[in-house]
Amino acid sequence: MTASLVSISGLTKNFVTLRGDVHALADVSFDIPRGAVVALVGESGSGKTTLGRCLLRLIEPTSGSVRFDGTEITKLDTRAMQAMRKRMQIIFQDPFSSLNPRMRVRDIIGEALVAHRIGRSGRERRDMIAALLDEVGLKADQMGRFPHEFSGGQRQRIGIARALAVEPEFIVADESVSALDVSVQAQILNLMQDLRDRRGLTILFIAHDLSVVEYLCDEVVVLYLGRVAERGDGRSIYAAPAHPYTRALLSAAPVPNPDAQRQREILRGDIPSPLHPPSGCVFRTRCRYAIEKCAGTIPPAVDLGPRHDAACLRIGEFA
Repeated sequence: MTASLVSISGLTKNFVTLRGDVHALADVSFDIPRGAVVALVGESGSGKTTLGRCLLRLIEPTSGSVRFDGTEITKLDTRAMQAMRKRMQIIFQDPFSSLNPRMRVRDIIGEALVAHRIGRSGRERRDMIAALLDEVGLKADQMGRFPHEFSGGQRQRIGIARALAVEPEFIVADESVSALDVSVQAQILNLMQDLRDRRGLTILFIAHDLSVVEYLCDEVVVLYLGRVAERGDGRSIYAAPAHPYTRALLSAAPVPNPDAQRQREILRGDIPSPLHPPSGCVFRTRCRYAIEKCAGTIPPAVDLGPRHDAACLRIGEFA
């Protein structure tokens, strides 16, 4: 089994607001193997972005452990964490707002090089920026342009180049294709697959659409209202989803064959507010299989095989 680069244990994040505590993450635990692409999926409001940012300490977790290559990063001071961020980077969701509109592309990418003292001269850094642009499918002579001169897909490529500039080992890709057209999504996914293979990257790929990550990801973690509903290798999740929430997400994903027969599982209502999450199983208010016991017991993860488990009290009772 491949050793884990990132190990998350009991990660919890609460935001204090005037209306009360927002329970964004609750006791989240899973590993990200070195060199793997792990998908983190769930509806909007599930806590995916909060989790991704907690891993990089862009948001400080309330409690729990995040170990990166054996180092507990939640205990690092500011200087040590800055050095660690050279090894872990993020690609943001919105390519339109994540780039400074007043900076040229060479400065957007070069900012990270300067911050981490990479390159001995301006000329050397310029050559590095040109190589990064070429690697993500852009031209070196475009580095003097501003972000508004690029399309959405091109801007996301700039964001990827910025993340790669410091040669990280781990990247959080936070809904990095959700704001793009379908054809452009495919191009960016192919690019990320190539970069993973070429650079040996480990990637946490955050998405709300299971169909987007099917061919890219080795493992899938399904998050609902801040808790892990199911996790496992991609083949197990797609072939035999065990949790009712995972089944509903998969049934809503589009398939290439319009004549394919499949049963839709429609979720009732909207995801509850994290200000007042349901007691017991947080999914019970929308689950067609919920029983009285679900309201009083937080379901433990049930082992379903190698690296596959699901948190449901009724695993195996429904087809």
